[in-house]
Amino acid sequence: MPRRSIWKGSFLDAFLLRMKKKRDLLLNRKIWSRRSSISPEFVDCGVRIYNGKIPVRCKITEGKVGHKFGEFAFTRKRRSSRTNLGLGRKRGRK
Repeated sequence: MPRRSIWKGSFLDAFLLRMKKKRDLLLNRKIWSRRSSISPEFVDCGVRIYNGKIPVRCKITEGKVGHKFGEFAFTRKRRSSRTNLGLGRKRGRK
């Protein structure tokens, strides 16, 4: 996957640029910009990232700096496989 040019810097939405200066306003703030990069100013903030249906809570840590916000709000549900469901109805009975 091609990366963004170094001379351009990481992408950060204009809304997040304004919020970066006011750190107290970032706590439990909803973020719709999944394509924005996480900068070091967001460390130890709790944000809610929109996944297309509902906002998902996410705590920003040191290890998440440099990644995109969208990587931490999954858009698809996890389904268990049919073989691991355990005991259910027997197939022979109706």
